[in-house]
Amino acid sequence: MDEDIETQLIFDDEHDHYQLVDVGWRGDFDRVYSVIMHIDIQNNKIWIQRNMTESRIAHELVERGIPKTDIVLGFQSPFKRPFTEFAVA
Repeated sequence: MDEDIETQLIFDDEHDHYQLVDVGWRGDFDRVYSVIMHIDIQNNKIWIQRNMTESRIAHELVERGIPKTDIVLGFQSPFKRPFTEFAVA
């Protein structure tokens, strides 16, 4: 990773938004702003909005005792969610 790129952990506990973001510059002209992971809590469910890591966050949450019915794969279209093993919304 370039030293001019910072990985930031962003917590908004008041609104239940959580992100892992890369911010900075690669060289003189290449701006880096990349959301690596974004998780929200909405209506008492964990919404995985984005996961660009190799971790299977939803499965890790299940292993830690969170029911699949409380996890929404927000990155999946509403049409596809009923075909997953997780909550629809």
